[in-house]
Amino acid sequence: MNKLEILQSKISGIADCGIITDDVNRRYFTGMKSSAGTLLVFPDSSVFIIDFRYIEKAKKTVKNCEVVLEQGGLYKQIKDIFAARNVETAAIDSQSCTVAQLNMYSKGLGCEIRCDDKFAKAVREIRIVKTPDEIEKMICAQRIAEKGFEHMLDFIKAGRTEKEVQLELDYYMLSHGAEALSFDTIALSGKNTSLPHGVPSDKKIENGEFVLMDYGAVVDGYHSDMTRTVCVGKPDEEMEKVYNIVLKAQQEAISKLRAGMTGFEFDKIARDIIADAGYGENFGHSLGHGVGMEIHEDPVGSPRRKDIVPENSVITIEPGIYIEDRFGIRIEDFAVVKADGCENMTLAPKNLICL
Repeated sequence: MNKLEILQSKISGIADCGIITDDVNRRYFTGMKSSAGTLLVFPDSSVFIIDFRYIEKAKKTVKNCEVVLEQGGLYKQIKDIFAARNVETAAIDSQSCTVAQLNMYSKGLGCEIRCDDKFAKAVREIRIVKTPDEIEKMICAQRIAEKGFEHMLDFIKAGRTEKEVQLELDYYMLSHGAEALSFDTIALSGKNTSLPHGVPSDKKIENGEFVLMDYGAVVDGYHSDMTRTVCVGKPDEEMEKVYNIVLKAQQEAISKLRAGMTGFEFDKIARDIIADAGYGENFGHSLGHGVGMEIHEDPVGSPRRKDIVPENSVITIEPGIYIEDRFGIRIEDFAVVKADGCENMTLAPKNLICL
């Protein structure tokens, strides 16, 4: 079964129909990128409604929906479809549906609207397990990002600003096959690296400073995500010591990651190493998050997550230590989770590189 057929098979236990309107899930289940459109998912079929701007493309590219309709009076269209199919209940994706949409559905569709999390959970249970095709797209995105890293090793030097590093890296990825950036690239130097999600500034890089880059590329809707921390010139003793602690924590987490462990158990592997080294209070974010058509998805490696990391999910491994007003270090790979371990999709070197 394809992805949409899998969702159709889950609908009968939730409602007579599921309604999808958000950009990411619509693209995930139809294969078509658009800024609008409504997907109606029934147990035995699906209907895609989209406006004039996209209708020609939709009729040619959306092959897994039995009906593709041009939008014209959307709520009446849906109400008529529901009447023809004797739909009494419709479920919304509670994690993406707006209050305005919910009000319109409640007033205009003539059926019970189910707002619980069952439909949203079904959608995300499908999305969390990646197909070989999805994984291949993320690998392609990652290879672009890694070539960008190689390029930046020649570009970064004392006197460059953080913004110059960001722009150069962004331009390289976009001009070497990325359809978009995974998120706003983080490029920080010196004491700014202690800000886990700091914003690139006009600060100039100086000798003896770390430069931290957290970034990714998108290929056919799928994201990559990596972080590397390099030093311009020679690091001091503590910088080198802390770098090796972060690296050890990451390598240990990668070596022990496998399907069936909880997000808590996964996170604890790296967190214990950092805490035992005396830097527990300096690692304040989660160890990892899922990646796919969104940069942050399930599963999550966190002290607060007791849910299982499933086989063939994709998750980042990104421990960090951040010392306020001094420096910060993060090393991030992402991997496909398997029953007996994981397959790291990141090939970029992560030994301490001094430029």
